[in-house]
Amino acid sequence: MFKKMMEQGIHLYILFHFFNFIGGIRLKFQWTLVVGLLFAIIIAVFAVVNVDSVPVNYVFGEAEWPLVLVILCAALLGAVVSGLVAMFRAIQLNRRIKALEKEITIKESTIATQQNEIAELQKVVFPVEEQEAIDSEQTLKGKKH
Repeated sequence: MFKKMMEQGIHLYILFHFFNFIGGIRLKFQWTLVVGLLFAIIIAVFAVVNVDSVPVNYVFGEAEWPLVLVILCAALLGAVVSGLVAMFRAIQLNRRIKALEKEITIKESTIATQQNEIAELQKVVFPVEEQEAIDSEQTLKGKKH
């Protein structure tokens, strides 16, 4: 009975830490979501308060736009640009990871090959040394007689 209780306790301990780990990930995501929503609300309130028309100067012309649209378009453009930069960086890092994993595989195979060569050389060298030891013992015995 005690053994069964211990097994259940271990299982509960593992489950507790597993869900604690998952909860930590989920909590981090939730905080990111809350901060993002708070930022979006601040931008929306700021945009709604500023409803006046403003001149928007392009390289090829000028137009009157409501400040709400200018603020929201600028925020959206900033989000898109930062998202693209993040995706580009993630792609670069994934390529680097794959290259390093390939390099590790090559180096591991080189190490395995070299270890096999060492083992083969030890098989060749040690029997010669053992034979030399036997010969030297025989010569010592021969000199004593």
